[in-house]
Amino acid sequence: MFAYIDGKLVFKCAAYVIIEAGGVGYHINISIHTYAKLPETENCKLYVWQHIKEDAHTLYGFADEGERRVFLHLISVSGIGPGTGRMILSSITPDEIQVAIVKGDVPLIQKIKGIGPKTAQRMILELQDKLKKEGIETLSSLPQYNTIKNEALSALVMLGFAKNVAEKALDNVYKRETGDLSVEQLIKFALKSL
Repeated sequence: MFAYIDGKLVFKCAAYVIIEAGGVGYHINISIHTYAKLPETENCKLYVWQHIKEDAHTLYGFADEGERRVFLHLISVSGIGPGTGRMILSSITPDEIQVAIVKGDVPLIQKIKGIGPKTAQRMILELQDKLKKEGIETLSSLPQYNTIKNEALSALVMLGFAKNVAEKALDNVYKRETGDLSVEQLIKFALKSL
């Protein structure tokens, strides 16, 4: 699985780009959102996701990790494939689609070409709790694991606890415990209060 491709931007249009990296030209499908963020310079870095089918290997590129994560959430919904996911991200920004799903804004989601009322409701049904639990801001930006508290919070969210509940538990640990705590100790103390 590829994480990103960094190389020379050989060709770009609204539907795809070709990036040459290591002597190989990669054809990468992109959204309009990513196209708008492409640099004018020769060098380009796109985060990618590879879709493997029986008859094709297709790359989808994204301007940042946040957009890729939104895309992966979208294609996890029954009935939404990579093409539709790209269409959604071309129609409205990743932040707007996340807010629409969390708020249950069916009319906004239905405005996207190819998305009917049933698909819009299914998106909300399948993703609303996930996005609320993770917090909208965690998808649209790269996670910052620069502090012990952030690492512990990330681990607790990955274990299935709601972000706001885990934050309260960690705050309580800091109020009770003195001294420097390792990530493991912090998680252990927080789990006792959850």
